[in-house]
Amino acid sequence: MKKCIAFVAILILNSCASKKFKEKWLEKEAPATFKARFETTQGNFDIKAVREWSPAGVDRLYQLITHNYYEDVSIFRVVPKFVAQFGIHNDSLINNAWQKRGIKDEPVLQKNDSMTIAFARGGVETRSNQIFINLKKNYRLDKLAYSGVTGFPVIAKVIDGQENILKFYDGYGEVLGRKQASIAKFGNAFLRTEYPKVDYIKKAYILKE
Repeated sequence: MKKCIAFVAILILNSCASKKFKEKWLEKEAPATFKARFETTQGNFDIKAVREWSPAGVDRLYQLITHNYYEDVSIFRVVPKFVAQFGIHNDSLINNAWQKRGIKDEPVLQKNDSMTIAFARGGVETRSNQIFINLKKNYRLDKLAYSGVTGFPVIAKVIDGQENILKFYDGYGEVLGRKQASIAKFGNAFLRTEYPKVDYIKKAYILKE
């Protein structure tokens, strides 16, 4: 009986996951350039992505935005004068579906300048769903080598609303960078209870040229 219940539970989970993520979404190629707006708890900011800087990276960013991934997503890691990082989805099924499908590695072609954007990664082909905004000139990230990869390829830059990015709450510093497993497991309920000052991406969408 227990085995039957477990089997049914797995079927239900797989069914839910298939409605929230589809493999065919990963086949979508981004335009040569595109602009997008991120609405946040501190106001909007706009970005411009350039595909030639990191084709696989920009494709993934485009896929995430066009499939409404960045909705109620915490800006959980804000380190003063370093980076603002986000991308752990409140829904663990959605988060895991994207996270486990890392994209291929690419060289750094654009410097990690102030207000440029890159995917976070922790090793070979781990760029997936988390991105960060450089809050200063972080050129050391261009050549930082570890776990079989070198550097963080820039995929876009902020073109408007920089002042709102600098308002993101940074009092928790690196604390939440070390609690990503808890954020992924318990979602925004954990953050809103334990770390109530965290800011959020409300939604992101492509801007018409």
